[in-house]
Amino acid sequence: MLDACVVGAGPNGLTAAVELARRGFSVAVFEARDTVGGGSRTEELTLPGFLHDPCSAAHPLGINSPAFRALPLERYGLQWLHADLAMAHPFTDGTAAVLARSVAETAASFGSRDAGAYRRLVAPFLPRWDTLIRDFMSLPLTALPRDPVTLARFGLVGLPPSTWLARRFHDDRARTLFAGLVAHVMAPLSGFATSAIGLVFALAAHARGWPVARGGSQSIADALTAYLKDLGGLVHTDYEVKRLDDLPPARAYVFDTSPTALARIAGFGRYYADYKYGPGVFKVDYALDGPVPWTAEEARAATTVQIGADSAEIGRALRAASREGRAPDRPFMITVQPGVVDPTRAPEGKQVFWAYAHVPSGWTGDLTDVMERQLERFAPGFRDRVLARATAGPPELAARNANYVGGDIGSGAVTGLQVLLRPKLSLSPYTTPHPAVFICSSATPPGPGVHGMSGHNAAKAVWRRLREQR
Repeated sequence: MLDACVVGAGPNGLTAAVELARRGFSVAVFEARDTVGGGSRTEELTLPGFLHDPCSAAHPLGINSPAFRALPLERYGLQWLHADLAMAHPFTDGTAAVLARSVAETAASFGSRDAGAYRRLVAPFLPRWDTLIRDFMSLPLTALPRDPVTLARFGLVGLPPSTWLARRFHDDRARTLFAGLVAHVMAPLSGFATSAIGLVFALAAHARGWPVARGGSQSIADALTAYLKDLGGLVHTDYEVKRLDDLPPARAYVFDTSPTALARIAGFGRYYADYKYGPGVFKVDYALDGPVPWTAEEARAATTVQIGADSAEIGRALRAASREGRAPDRPFMITVQPGVVDPTRAPEGKQVFWAYAHVPSGWTGDLTDVMERQLERFAPGFRDRVLARATAGPPELAARNANYVGGDIGSGAVTGLQVLLRPKLSLSPYTTPHPAVFICSSATPPGPGVHGMSGHNAAKAVWRRLREQR
């Protein structure tokens, strides 16, 4: 009998399996698709030789993850690549605000009136970042805080809505960049704890940057898989699990799936019926005949580029997708251009480019033209560089990854108490009604992102149970 079966070979499922295998437990992973990866895959979506990331592409939380940093993933081929700038946010006048490794460079891009306010915002937390991120990503309490004072101080700043934090700034440049950071998790700007979301992304950039993985995001999943196999773990692909009886006997079952799928497979009925999913996204992967022709010079030097003319436009786009049930006329967009630092991703002289915008859950329209008109405002001539494109709306994204219910790439709405307490209002979110069944997906704390911490935290609950049984 196995100690643990893990269902789903995404970053969280693989991390949970690795953590258990490192502690001497026998583990097998079962993945429905023909390759591992989940939210960290790389595929030729457009033309031969163009390597695209269908899901996540840039990894500020990955390089800062306490779970990943404790594993020898570099030994198994993972290499982080950094551009000169972590992120840029261009404006229609040809200038840009930036998120750089340097706090001073970032603050200077906001203008003299807000430079000091930004430095004061990040100064208390950056020297204690490693401890803070470990404590923050272990909530609810899967481990005692190492620095409860800094964590409490962070909570005082982070728990209010981001619209409150934005009042620290006089001008809209800083407010716009910060609004874009919050929008990475598709959260309304006025939502609970959205200040914490934006601040975590900013601090992550200053601490270790916003890198891409050399060769594509698939290398993260491949490194985890290779390490797991060296530890004696097994990985089965093309193995769809429809009910618990499809799995071999084990002392624990760990699901890197949506709560909806877990309830169906394990027979939990309506146990997760109150769990809310967020808006979806419409994503376009491009093969380009050269770099994106950004007007702002800073955008040409960054792997991640946020698109939104000002904070009001970003707010309207979020409200349209999450509350009004319509696609925005001028969408907020997150774009990634890995070719700035990774020449392996496309033939010489060419580029891959990744862009998505928020749309209502399950939306079935085509946002390509709207997105490209928005891009042309900041990169005139963009369409002339397009060699091929691959589009995916909510239905296509959900078909590729069953965890993306309705096209929600965060596997759950980041609103209300569900920001921190997900998938149930519980201090033990990784356990379920069945004592041998656990959940470790992005639907559990600390939530969305390729960081493995949901798997890491869930593994703690699993090995405690396995130790008790032994």
